[in-house]
Amino acid sequence: MSTIDKSIKKIDIPDTPNLPGVIYRRFRGAEDYPGMLAVISASKTADRVERTDTLEDITNSYSHLTNCDPFRDMVMIEHEGNLIGYTRMEWRRESNPDRMVFSHFGFLHPEWRRNRIGTAILHYNEAHLRKLSESFSRDVPFYFSVNADDHETGKITLFQVEGYQPIRHFYKMVRPNLDDIPDVSLPEGIELRPVTPEHYRQIWDEMQEAFRDHWGYAPESDEDYSSWLSYSSFQPDLWQIAWHGDRVVGTVLGFISEEENKEYGVLRGYTEEITVHKEYRKRGIARALIACCLRALKDRGMAEAALFVDTERLSGALRLYEGMGYRPVFRSTNFQKPFQP
Repeated sequence: MSTIDKSIKKIDIPDTPNLPGVIYRRFRGAEDYPGMLAVISASKTADRVERTDTLEDITNSYSHLTNCDPFRDMVMIEHEGNLIGYTRMEWRRESNPDRMVFSHFGFLHPEWRRNRIGTAILHYNEAHLRKLSESFSRDVPFYFSVNADDHETGKITLFQVEGYQPIRHFYKMVRPNLDDIPDVSLPEGIELRPVTPEHYRQIWDEMQEAFRDHWGYAPESDEDYSSWLSYSSFQPDLWQIAWHGDRVVGTVLGFISEEENKEYGVLRGYTEEITVHKEYRKRGIARALIACCLRALKDRGMAEAALFVDTERLSGALRLYEGMGYRPVFRSTNFQKPFQP
């Protein structure tokens, strides 16, 4: 964590609108979490974005941040003591392709939009990230990176006006029922085994290896691993792990979000972290593991399943998921802009 003096609360954000009672300040730690959750909730409703966040999720996430010091790399927007928005910045070194990516994102309560706060914050974020970038080697290209769902039209317009270009598209896909699950067997010599705690690190390491050739891959840290272990989605009893001898060669990590199902009135499980080691691809392992996970979710009383996918993955994942009965329900886009430190 940074040694920044937390008693210094206000931040000077150039070109902000003159709005009585609005201040920009530093992050204060856990006391900000309820206000952050309220802003996320108001934003997702206005933007028709389906997501479920809890104080537990926020606490876990901010307890394991990497490449981000929230006391330095966040701006909290407050009106008369109430949080109305916030932004966070971070960086990562990607290896596919090789480049430095400086990301920023934020939420602003719908009642405070369209008054130039977003533009001022974006400019501040870019200036802040430029300064951070000065300490990194310039042997690879540098990019600003932001994301938006298709319904977040205000964000998309702002990003495009500021010179960001759409780089990659992602779908959330849903299988609307758990009927007619294909009866698919694993190849000979590949088997499923129950997951026990001594397997966790090996499964994690093999997933990282399998993800290396995916677009935007950045090596994960031990802190990321610790965070993974404490996610609410960490439900090993629903995982489907393919083994060849002592080696993990494929994964589908199933989970159920009770909070999401309650909020949206659905019975949905997830089939995520779908990986197959490079040497074992094109043998039907992913298809068999997905089918196993769908049956496990059905046994738990679920009525549908969902996943997220990079629409341009060269492995043909999109076609695989469509063949397994999943259909796109919304799209998100990654926008990037090159810059010089």
